[in-house]
This record gives sequence, C-alpha cells and structure tokens, in this order.
Amino acid sequence: MRLLAVLLCLWALPATATQDAWPALYDVSGVAENDALNIRQAPDAAAPIIGSLAPDAEGIEVVRPDDHHGWGLVNSGEGRGWVSLRYLTRQPGQWAGAMPPVARCGGTEPFWSFDVTGETLSYDALADSPRDFRITQSGAAQGRRDSFHLIGVGPQGAAIATLTTRACSDGMSDRAYGLSVDLLLQGNDGWQHQTGCCSLSR
Repeated sequence: MRLLAVLLCLWALPATATQDAWPALYDVSGVAENDALNIRQAPDAAAPIIGSLAPDAEGIEVVRPDDHHGWGLVNSGEGRGWVSLRYLTRQPGQWAGAMPPVARCGGTEPFWSFDVTGETLSYDALADSPRDFRITQSGAAQGRRDSFHLIGVGPQGAAIATLTTRACSDGMSDRAYGLSVDLLLQGNDGWQHQTGCCSLSR
C-alpha cells in the first residue's frame, strides 16, 4: 500500500509542475475566416451574445475558466463575458509559478498606471510626471506559485511591484482582472504605496 502511494505521488508530480496558470493569453483557432467567436453573457451556448472575437485574434486574455474548464472569462469593452475554450489555443510558457506576461497595471484614487514593454516599466499618473524604469529583476516569490515581483530603477529612484494571482476589481467597471498589484514608488518625497489590478493585454 505504501509503495502504491509513493508511485501515485510520483505520477502526479509532472501534472503539478505544469499546471496551467490563470490569467493567460490565448489565440483564436478553429474559427472560419468568415465567422467570429462569440462572447456570451454566461458560460452557456444559449446565453445572449455580448460581443465577438475575430477568427485571427491573438493575445486574448482569459482571466479564468468556468468550473468545468469549457469556457473562459474575457473582457469585452467595459464589461466581461465568456468564450468557448474549444476555439482558443493557449500561448506557450504559461504555467503556475512562471512570471505572468504582464502588459499593464493601474489603480484609482489617485489614478495611475504602468505599462511593461520589454525591459522598461513606464509609469504615469494624474498627480505625477511620467517616469521610465529599467526592469532589473522579475520572477516568483520563494516557495510560491502565485506571487511575483518586478523591480525597476530609473534616474528618479526605484519602482517595486508585487503581483498576486487573485480576483481584482478596478472599482469603476465590470471588467474582470486575475492579478492584483502593490506598487512601491520611490520619489523626491520618499516612498509611495499604491494598489491596483493588472492585465496581460492593453
């Protein structure tokens, strides 16, 4: 019995190591050129259509799957809806514990945002001047598969962003986010601490 338990654990290790991460980027596939992939109000083929994706759309952020992993939650305009995962292909390299390909983060009160392009973190805010930081380090927290960091340095100081894979709301729309962020920003007046949500697409 003990040997069987050990073998079962060893058999399960690869699946755990390559567990899919959420949110994740997908490309539309298997949709005819003259058709579109419908975004529905609920994870049901009979639910009302609230939007659509082009048959060649790429880099679609799926925030999370439904309970049966047949549908994926996506944003559409200022709201959100569901698309069939049957017609989406996951982009490679997105597994639990891997650094998410973050594109944009932001928050309110005060309004602020930062974009990630290559090795540059570009910060902007209504109450502050735009600043660019060179990303010197990024990765996962030690012993965690759901917590990550970005560290950037620039002429005016440093920026440290810690991200966690959990549901997040921007407080202004019905859009869904699967990453929350805490941003520590160094400036002439010391450090600022801001919170918000992140997206894998702009």
